[in-house]
Amino acid sequence: MAMNGHGPNGGAHLNRGLLNADEPDVMEDHASTSPDQALLNGHDDAESIDLNSGSSDDDDDEFVVPISDKFKAMINGGDSVASAASSTQRKNPYDNLRDIARHEETYETETENLALYQPELQRRPRVAQILSNLVRFNSNNDTPLNAESSMLALLRKQPIKMNTLVGVYLPTIQNILGVILFLRLTWIVGIAGVGQSLLIVLICTTTTMLTAISMSAIATNGVVPAGGAYFMISRALGPEFGGAVGILFYLGTAFASAMYTLGAIELLLTYIAPGMSAFGEIEPGTPSLLNNMRLYGTVLLCLMGFIVFVGVKYVNRFASFCLATVLLSILCIYIGYFASPTSRQPDVCIIDEALVRSSYDGNCTAADATLYPTWQNANSSYSGYVQAFPGLGSGVFQSNVGPHYLKGGESAPGQKGHDDVVVADITTSFTLLLAIFFPACTGIMAGSNRSGDLKDASRAIPTGTIAAIATTALIYFTSVLFLGGVVQGPLLRDKFGDSINGGLVIAELAWPHPIVILIGALLSTIGAGLQSLTGAPRLLQAIAQDNLLPFLSYFGKASASGEPTRALVLTLIISECGVLIASLDAVAPIITMFFLMCYGFVNLACSLQSLLRAPSWRPRFKYYHWSLSSLGLVLCVLLMFVSSWFYALAAIVLAAVVYYYIEFKGAAKEWGDGIRGLSMQAARFSLLRLEEAQPHTKNWRPQILTFVKLNDATLDVSEPRLLDLAGSLKNGKGLNMVASVLEGDLIERCSDRATGQVAIKAAMKKADIQGFAEVVVCPSLAQGMSFLVQSAGLGALKHNTVMLGWPEGWRERLEHAQAEAAGQSAEEAAASLRQVSVFMRVLLDAASNEHAIIVPKNLHMFPDPGVPETGTIDVWWIVHDGGMLLLLAFLLQQDVVWRKCRLRVFTVAENDDNSVQMQQDLQSFLYHLRIDADVKVVEMLDSDISAYTYERTAQMESRTQLMEDLNLSPKQRARVAEAVADRSRADAAHGAVRADRPLTDNVRRMNTSVKLNRIIQQHSHDARLILLNLPGAPKECADSYDAAMSYMEYVDVLTENLQRIIMIRGGGREVITIFS
Repeated sequence: MAMNGHGPNGGAHLNRGLLNADEPDVMEDHASTSPDQALLNGHDDAESIDLNSGSSDDDDDEFVVPISDKFKAMINGGDSVASAASSTQRKNPYDNLRDIARHEETYETETENLALYQPELQRRPRVAQILSNLVRFNSNNDTPLNAESSMLALLRKQPIKMNTLVGVYLPTIQNILGVILFLRLTWIVGIAGVGQSLLIVLICTTTTMLTAISMSAIATNGVVPAGGAYFMISRALGPEFGGAVGILFYLGTAFASAMYTLGAIELLLTYIAPGMSAFGEIEPGTPSLLNNMRLYGTVLLCLMGFIVFVGVKYVNRFASFCLATVLLSILCIYIGYFASPTSRQPDVCIIDEALVRSSYDGNCTAADATLYPTWQNANSSYSGYVQAFPGLGSGVFQSNVGPHYLKGGESAPGQKGHDDVVVADITTSFTLLLAIFFPACTGIMAGSNRSGDLKDASRAIPTGTIAAIATTALIYFTSVLFLGGVVQGPLLRDKFGDSINGGLVIAELAWPHPIVILIGALLSTIGAGLQSLTGAPRLLQAIAQDNLLPFLSYFGKASASGEPTRALVLTLIISECGVLIASLDAVAPIITMFFLMCYGFVNLACSLQSLLRAPSWRPRFKYYHWSLSSLGLVLCVLLMFVSSWFYALAAIVLAAVVYYYIEFKGAAKEWGDGIRGLSMQAARFSLLRLEEAQPHTKNWRPQILTFVKLNDATLDVSEPRLLDLAGSLKNGKGLNMVASVLEGDLIERCSDRATGQVAIKAAMKKADIQGFAEVVVCPSLAQGMSFLVQSAGLGALKHNTVMLGWPEGWRERLEHAQAEAAGQSAEEAAASLRQVSVFMRVLLDAASNEHAIIVPKNLHMFPDPGVPETGTIDVWWIVHDGGMLLLLAFLLQQDVVWRKCRLRVFTVAENDDNSVQMQQDLQSFLYHLRIDADVKVVEMLDSDISAYTYERTAQMESRTQLMEDLNLSPKQRARVAEAVADRSRADAAHGAVRADRPLTDNVRRMNTSVKLNRIIQQHSHDARLILLNLPGAPKECADSYDAAMSYMEYVDVLTENLQRIIMIRGGGREVITIFS
């Protein structure tokens, strides 16, 4: 945004603030539309809306530049230009943003203490205003300033009471523990043995733990709204990957509801009420069991769908009850490990590792072994009845360590089974068991899905999720060990409990009675199924509302009550397909593929962002590394193919189809994703893919054009410290261009140009800057620099930030000129004026092109590269600049020189501001930005203007008069005029001379500089580096000596006696965001 109103997108009213401080513009009111509604209406997302969207649409007032007649006569050889015209109306570049987030906020433009920043306050709010809109929300009077403030306002408006335990830890445990624990863990231990079972648990829990670490980093890199894994992946990897993985995640959640439904029916028909069979006697693997599963599964699925349709509040109430029953059941199981039932402990009949079914073992005794002669093998060992749960000290652990994989129909490894013994219903292998068990470790996204309901999501999500995974892993590991040490091996392999009268093995083991576990397991599976049926439709609705897949738009609409009814119907249909499969062991591997794809892309997203190290990547969770995420990604891919290469290929093909469909047919989205960030990082390979439009806030990085001066004699870089500073910002991962201008003719100075480029490249290498060097030859220094500001770069690889040093010594030359002879005075004054004119021209051109500006002062006092500094970096945030000050301070902290310095952020409170509330708001804002800093609000109260202020103003006025009275030669006038001649001709139509402003305007601005300087010296006298808002330069500084020299004087006073200072002015857009 052209903050000074000079550029093609600026409004003329921007300059009136400095000239007419007592006549502030009042922005016209707009019909206000809630930004939150704008977000729901299909706009890209919250972070794509700027904080500066409240500026006036246009300005019809005439703009008159105050040009001194004496000054024009001086630079034009005595010919005064006196033409007049009115300014043209220009369209504000952020009109489209107001269509997204309109508000009725009018920035305060009349403030005595900040008169120097009056042009900025015409377009940008004071820090007190931006903090008030971002953090506090008054639903009766105020509309949030934009989408970011709207999101924070909604979070503050809603009651946030959930801590880590209630909001993350317990829900995650509930989602992880479920049907597999109760129905399949004993069977997996019996088949794979204790050793390989521990390996299966280790692989699965390691995969989910690494994924949780990656998820914690992403989830704490800003606010994560509803959408969970889909939101994180889509915003990190782009709409194509996000849509593809979102669809797979949705299908996995829908099939999970089918798995829980089948698990509940298996518990009901096999263990609780086998008499309910509608198709004859239930036998494992028989059509009667499958048909019963289909019939009752469909009925239960429809019942759960009706409950979800009636209202989510009933599901949430039932979830708490289910969680309590799950925890109680697990407690009873652990008691059973140590207190195996003796009075009711069942006995089982084992013949040569074959487990006799309970309906055939009536005479399985040593005295009358009627079963023994039925065996063909006369050498079979005969054990008779043995205890099913002999206990930890029985020695069965050794026999359960090794694997016992079976083929379908076998009663023992390599031994064909008979009707009277328990036989395997399917052929087992390590990979199959791995695929069946993995769903027992899913559900780790429960915490991230509740981020908006947590007191402190950035602490609760990592802590709660990792603790829940560690807890459930401990349960699984210890259960494997205890089951192997307590239960007979053949009984562990009895999947359906045929040897113990159709009982559930883990229920028979538990204390005090099996019914406790059966009821708990049944309620657990039904509750988990309800949760899946609740989450899946909302996930589908989120994908449909993003408009990634046009054919899904029908499912993005909610019912009158706000429920995703259409998406629920589709989810029930998909879940019914899983129910019709009628096999828990067949559905579990499908779910494994879907969730592994999702977890793999979460790891990919974290790994990619960690490697790119974009400025927006600032997770509060610090215990992550790209290598851990990469290992998690590799494990996910290996698990997919090890479990089932066929299902893995099918899932990948499905994801690829959705990916390319979105790429070619779907809606184009810009979410600040890592794929586009990667393109910027590897621009030489992807230049054509990069859009020339403004990048998303999360992909914004400082791409710096640094102006250096070449020594006239040696053509060496005369300001190496400026390059050292640019090197300190290299962690921004942006483009670096270093440029210089040689005055003269290109034909004559072609060799000098080449020599200068070599010198700049050498200086860049010494400063550890990777980038491009450019030297242009131009008749005018100002014209050459203007040309570079406008056209440097290629395509989307253009600079967005201009850095140049403060013109040191300009005031000293003027003061020296006052004490010398007239001839010397004229020469020195001309050099000083030319120096100032070129500097002002670059500032105005950069602002007109909506570039950020970095101006370091006292470069000779900056530290040597590689020498660490200790102390503080002080940021004086006076006017909201899109976050440029905060972002550059964060980037400087990443450099070895400033890494040990503590960041402090100061802001100014005036009379009407609540400084205590401002400090709390600023702390909250920085916390959401993931920037660690100490916060201080300094009160700047109205007071009488000091005598010193009047003295400095008088000195400034006297220097202006001196310059106007000097008799410059024609050659001197030409050298002065060349820096501003183009602008003078362009503005010749505006040559009407405005009456001089009252002296009070100069005094007020000087008063701002003096008071701020005094406050900064008081609080930051020992700071190692100071960052400060650079006041906006009025447009008339380009062709009015009075305005230019006054501006330089104000800024000089503002920074007086400050050793190391960097002045920064934002480019008019947001460069930092609270969102993930």
